[in-house]
Amino acid sequence: MTSDSLPRPPSSPLGWVLLMPAGLGMLITLLLPTVQTIRLSLESGGTLTPLTFVGLDNYTRLLGSGGGFWGALGFSLSLVLVPLLVALIAGPLLALALDRAGTGPRRAGLVVLSLAPVAFSPAAVAVAWMHGLTSGASGLVTLATTLRDPATAPGGLRLILGAATFGAVCALAVMAFLPALRGGAVTRSMLAVGAVVALATVAAGLQTFTLTTVLTRGSRPTQTLAGLQYTEAFVQARPGMGAAVATLTGVILGVLGLAAAIIVVAAGVRLWVTPKSSLPYEPEDAPAGSGAFAVPAGTSGASAPSGAHVSSGPAAGPGPAAGHGPASATGAFPYGAHGDPSERAPGGEQAQSGGRPESGGRSVSAAGRAAGIAAVVVYAAVTLALTWPWLTALTGPSGGRDGGIATQVNTWVPALVGAVVSVGVAYLGALGIGGLRPLGRRSEWLLLLFAPWLFVGVGPLSVAGWNDIRNLGLIDTFVSLVPPVLVSVPCLFVLTLLCRGLAERSGGDFAGGVVRPSLPMAAVLVGVVTLLNGQDLLWPLLVAHDPGLATAPAAQFLRISEYGAAADASLSTPLPVMLLALLTAGAAQVLYLHRLAIGAGTPRAGSGNPAPAA
Repeated sequence: MTSDSLPRPPSSPLGWVLLMPAGLGMLITLLLPTVQTIRLSLESGGTLTPLTFVGLDNYTRLLGSGGGFWGALGFSLSLVLVPLLVALIAGPLLALALDRAGTGPRRAGLVVLSLAPVAFSPAAVAVAWMHGLTSGASGLVTLATTLRDPATAPGGLRLILGAATFGAVCALAVMAFLPALRGGAVTRSMLAVGAVVALATVAAGLQTFTLTTVLTRGSRPTQTLAGLQYTEAFVQARPGMGAAVATLTGVILGVLGLAAAIIVVAAGVRLWVTPKSSLPYEPEDAPAGSGAFAVPAGTSGASAPSGAHVSSGPAAGPGPAAGHGPASATGAFPYGAHGDPSERAPGGEQAQSGGRPESGGRSVSAAGRAAGIAAVVVYAAVTLALTWPWLTALTGPSGGRDGGIATQVNTWVPALVGAVVSVGVAYLGALGIGGLRPLGRRSEWLLLLFAPWLFVGVGPLSVAGWNDIRNLGLIDTFVSLVPPVLVSVPCLFVLTLLCRGLAERSGGDFAGGVVRPSLPMAAVLVGVVTLLNGQDLLWPLLVAHDPGLATAPAAQFLRISEYGAAADASLSTPLPVMLLALLTAGAAQVLYLHRLAIGAGTPRAGSGNPAPAA
């Protein structure tokens, strides 16, 4: 059966229809607030005085010697150095160790790695480190004493942030690099992933707010760009100056987002879910670049997938049938069995490796398995040591409870609502761009319309967003706690690349080959965005002044800053929520996420049903 006889996906006009909610969400909650922010940056005045047009005066003051922008920018970038080294060195090395360790250690390692990102709460971590300022403190937490002296505070804060974020940053980097080791065109995929990880880390550092604000109240030596914007717009009541900071920050973030988008689209990056198999040797574990299903000698060719290139001994090298036939045409592997034909390993490499075959013919030596397990143990030990101040604070005296069930409702219900809406809209857009491909092979370039906001969080849009909430009369209402973004651009990118990879393997079956296997990823991203929304401090701090509407991070911050008392470190990481999140994350890793693969380049001819013509 040829690809011409396969069922065709729905027509491309449906792709435009599915993209419309994401486009409207971008216009309403991203583009319009950006324009409003730029307009505000050209005005002077505030809530007590009328706004007047001043042109570029705010920028002149801000970029001058006493404006504080360059100092805040330099300090924000300095906070990125340690996380960047962790993401680009420790992350790939740990990913490589897990990739070579075999299926069991890889799955177990990913479950262990999930613990740090799920449990990470900037507010809780900051509260925990504040215990180092109390009498009788000992151990690593005493590093917080450096925050008392303006001369040592910047260096101490860099070390604290590096220690606090090590586990989460390393885990997220591994989860990005590991699929690239399994998807073919490994060199190109790893370079593309590495570039995006680096850009994302820098962008996150430029928006650091919670840790620095809780630990140092945003004092001048440790003021970040986000802290400078908050101080100017909401503490000094100079929205024009705050909007100018937001505009300059947004320009930098927009350039980073566009760069990441161009890298991803130009490199032809795509994601897919490697299929399960009833065979004892599953194709999902075939070595990257093998080009064929390696079947042990004596295995009947009939037991191999139909149309696959089968070898009963050393691989014969690339053949004309690799990547063709029913198996690849119906969507299994566009790069032969599991890799880019240009990067295939020499024939017979696996058969001669001397290791015990894993599923798909991957040879896993005892040394490789031991190295993978040892790498996870080392990661866990280092993460445990660096998060000890937080773990100690969870079981130590809290200085009184900061809230009850109402605080948790304020924290997690709006966070979940915002996640369902923003990820749901992004998922529809991803199905339109990546699944139905309204512009054919050029469809992914539509992502450039959203790219300027790829790395933009609530912070750079918060001045305009707060003005909108105030004008609507929603300040101090429960509704205002919902994050003001209707489309999650990072989720749109991830889901689009996934839908693209699945569409190339779907054989034209849009519902069964694209929608069904991508739904679990959408659900995972809803959970991720819910956790991120729930741990945000800035937006709830701006729109909810009523203590009865305080979220957990806001309650922790207010207790420390206003009352000078110790806060409950566990408030923003309640046990029921964390247990549910950890169980869900573990199940997602074992059942779905460990099967993700990232590839790059142009699919081979015959690798799947062609995209609909534009």
